[in-house]
Amino acid sequence: MAETFPHTGRSRAEIEAALASMHAGDADWRGGRVPLYVFGATAEVAEIGRDAFMAYFTENALGAKRAFTSLKRMEEAVVAMCLDLFHGPAGSVGNMTSGGTESIVMAVKACRDWSRARRGDPAHRGNLVLPVTAHPAFDKAARLMDLEVRRVPVAADLRADPAAMAAAMDEDTILLVGSVPCFPYGVVDPLPALSELALSRGVWLHVDACVGGYFAPFARALGRPIPEFDFALPGVASLSADLHKFGFCPKPASTVFYRDAGRAAAQVFDLDVWPNGRFTTATLVGTRPGGAVAAAWAVLTFLGREGYMAIAERMLAMRDAYVAGIEAIPGLRLHSPPDLSILAFGTPEKDMNSVANGMQARGWVPGMTREPPGLHLMMSLLHEPARPAYLRDLAAAVAEAAPARGAAVRAVY
Repeated sequence: MAETFPHTGRSRAEIEAALASMHAGDADWRGGRVPLYVFGATAEVAEIGRDAFMAYFTENALGAKRAFTSLKRMEEAVVAMCLDLFHGPAGSVGNMTSGGTESIVMAVKACRDWSRARRGDPAHRGNLVLPVTAHPAFDKAARLMDLEVRRVPVAADLRADPAAMAAAMDEDTILLVGSVPCFPYGVVDPLPALSELALSRGVWLHVDACVGGYFAPFARALGRPIPEFDFALPGVASLSADLHKFGFCPKPASTVFYRDAGRAAAQVFDLDVWPNGRFTTATLVGTRPGGAVAAAWAVLTFLGREGYMAIAERMLAMRDAYVAGIEAIPGLRLHSPPDLSILAFGTPEKDMNSVANGMQARGWVPGMTREPPGLHLMMSLLHEPARPAYLRDLAAAVAEAAPARGAAVRAVY
């Protein structure tokens, strides 16, 4: 029965009991049984972020310039620290957003307006050329702005194919995209080659590091074979990276950065037609939770490079153990060797929907890939203690699964 607006309010105790009851039916993310949505490092990191968020629970980051100047200082510090991490050159600019989709939408908006200004054509439509593995947020941005999207097949290693992307470009191309890593397969695109392509064609290159931006630099420093991907590459014009993923900050918190102030200025919404006067924002949303800004500042300054390196080392060791366990199950193979902590795997011998159903029956939330059919994991340290149970249940689910029959795999997000 649909609820009606209550005539009389309920007590605090009743509300707390109701919340606990509803929460009890959710998936056990704390036990590592959810392969996306939630990210965790250590209990202390979570507490630091939570406490800082609650200290600024009421403040609105929209008012950071006028009313809550402490939030302005913290956001500027977060941006400066992250530009240092991503080798931002002198004059590089950035700001915080609510998440990866907003970061991507704002980067596309900035690219569109900057490109129109350079062309002297305020109505130029333009097209985006991106690998088929790029995040759907680029299509969302393109639909909002009436831009064309050209999705290009990836190479045999499931990474972006620079030659294929070059062939898809024309004089109306305004944006190229590479991912660190791509969500479907967990591999990093060849950004050095995409940087060269962008420079040779005079086109904006956006690096979507929303998933791995706060993991890849530390994995690279630990000697893992992660290519250069940030502003150290001269062709990179903008970069997005989510703090609330492997930055381990409370949601909602992402970042978007630009090589120079001219590109960043094209992101800003500026209006001076209403009775209150000029209205400007650098984000799609107006009101933003001050807690997210404070929490990001707290977590970054608490962990520092050494803290993130230690977490990355643990995560990579955990990933390697998962890979070894998955490949020990007869028939299962990784779609591609993972660069960070996204794993995608399957077998042509079994119906992967049936495997997913078996995992779900055992209390796991199964993520999936459609092409090729498989299961999908995006892991943080929440998944470290869950590994023995996951591998045991996965082996059982594969053993009992129906043979492959060519049915399309359903996507679960």
